[in-house]
Amino acid sequence: MLTERELDRIMEMAWEDRTPFEAILFQFGLPEKEVIKLMRGNLKRSSFNRWRKRVNSGVSQKHLKKRNPEITRFKCTRQRAISGNKISKR
Repeated sequence: MLTERELDRIMEMAWEDRTPFEAILFQFGLPEKEVIKLMRGNLKRSSFNRWRKRVNSGVSQKHLKKRNPEITRFKCTRQRAISGNKISKR
């Protein structure tokens, strides 16, 4: 069972275009299908549909296979460090 804080972080990561599903799997152990279920259950239908459309568009980098190979990090260099984050910080 996820805490409210973990749920918020997963949803935030799912909305971020540059954060791949593999990063969510690495950090929280949730595969893409589970993230989709989580988003479907916690968003309004229109918000979920907008999110899915964006994830499946060319704008999003949610899948590592579609991602530009020049991008080598999970987060923006300007993003503040998050305490309890398993991904190493600078």
